[in-house]
Amino acid sequence: MSLPAVPEGRLHLVKDPKLRGISSLSHCFGRRTARPSRIIPRAAQRNKTTKLQPRQASTGKRSGQAEIDEVPFFDRFHNSITGFPFPLGPFLQRRTIRKQVDKGRLWLFEQEQTLGGSNVTTVIRMTVLKLNSGNLWVHAPVAPTRQCVRLVKELGLPVEFIVLPTFAYEHKIFLGPFARSFPNAKVWIAPRQWSWPLPLPVQFFGIFPTGGTITEDDQELPWSDEIQHKIFISAIGGASAGVGPYVEVVFLHKQSKTLIVTDAVVCVPPSPPQVVRTANLLEAGSPLPGLIRGLSSLDDDRGFKDKFLDGEMEQPAESEEAQVQLGWKRMALQILYFVPGNLLNPESSFRALSERLVVSPVLQTLVYSKNPEGARQWVDKVTSEWSFKRVIPAHFDAPVAAGPKDFRQAFQFLWDMKNNLPTQASSVEAQQQQNLLARLFSRKPQEPFRPPASDMRALNGLENVLTKAGVFSK
Repeated sequence: MSLPAVPEGRLHLVKDPKLRGISSLSHCFGRRTARPSRIIPRAAQRNKTTKLQPRQASTGKRSGQAEIDEVPFFDRFHNSITGFPFPLGPFLQRRTIRKQVDKGRLWLFEQEQTLGGSNVTTVIRMTVLKLNSGNLWVHAPVAPTRQCVRLVKELGLPVEFIVLPTFAYEHKIFLGPFARSFPNAKVWIAPRQWSWPLPLPVQFFGIFPTGGTITEDDQELPWSDEIQHKIFISAIGGASAGVGPYVEVVFLHKQSKTLIVTDAVVCVPPSPPQVVRTANLLEAGSPLPGLIRGLSSLDDDRGFKDKFLDGEMEQPAESEEAQVQLGWKRMALQILYFVPGNLLNPESSFRALSERLVVSPVLQTLVYSKNPEGARQWVDKVTSEWSFKRVIPAHFDAPVAAGPKDFRQAFQFLWDMKNNLPTQASSVEAQQQQNLLARLFSRKPQEPFRPPASDMRALNGLENVLTKAGVFSK
């Protein structure tokens, strides 16, 4: 369960944190007018103090989103038409929400991010810490729109350090322009930077590491008295394919006992993040295109053709609110699995992994399982040498109330591999029931999350294809 984060500012006040959002891959095949579908959200939500706002027909907005949309277009403008082969959207505007986690010390800056021209949307997050010097330390900068830069400057403190904690393009692309907005800050980057399909230097992306490159051996960085770091590097293999290693630097802010990560772990909230547009959620929750319908609903024994042609498989949702919730569940599963087993009825798969600290099935399959021994050593160091009470990932929910035991449990699959135990669940129902029972008693799940085999079919197939192509070592 996440610790509360306090939104700040008139134009970005989050009035209802239970309705927050992401969008859907199922409509990459063409945008459609959003129509209700089925699946009703759980009646009982964990935050008992927040009531859902009455439905307003055809507004396409959730509570709190009007304040976001009031921000003028050019305050949200950022040219993002880049990113071969997967351009990152929104191409021309990104809204920013600032949340205060610890008063006067720790803030989160959240923006929406989509894949290309689709409405597949996630949250991308920048973490800002106030150092004992009174200056700011910025982790994984987001798009420096006028609104974003203004929200940083409103803190009234100079930016001293800007840190790129990963090789990943989605975070790397904003470092250069963000640093230009704060020219007096020192830029530090994770080691082993690379790009594909051309091996371009970081300067090509406008990145100039004026501070230096972070290394595992160097524990005497300018902020080391307050913030420690550990690096995971996985040489995936297949160097002939031009693919470099997965690199992530994780940080511990000792005073607040906060672990700051980029992609290592995530926590999927029960309702969609506020920064993502309601229109995208409604579209994601509308009836699926025939192609996706034919590939989904694994509990339907009919063939692809019959399901493709059956436009009556989905029943209307009871409300716009229910359609938003359905859209969120579909999109969260698509981000984590690419192609989950059942988009038509995603409830079981969603409940199996939501509201707990997990490793994304994509990273579990394509990264950590390729270097299990190195990953185990890294996890052991993080959990045995550091004490923390919460985790801030760069995606999905944050902050997450979790300690070393929860972090270790999220990576249990690494030890299952070592002991030749199954790393996937035979059925989604077993995972759903285990997670549901824990929530009913307000406890954390005692058993680790294991992705259901039905949801992992597409990822397993992709892994085989990449291995044959030489991206992974056999």
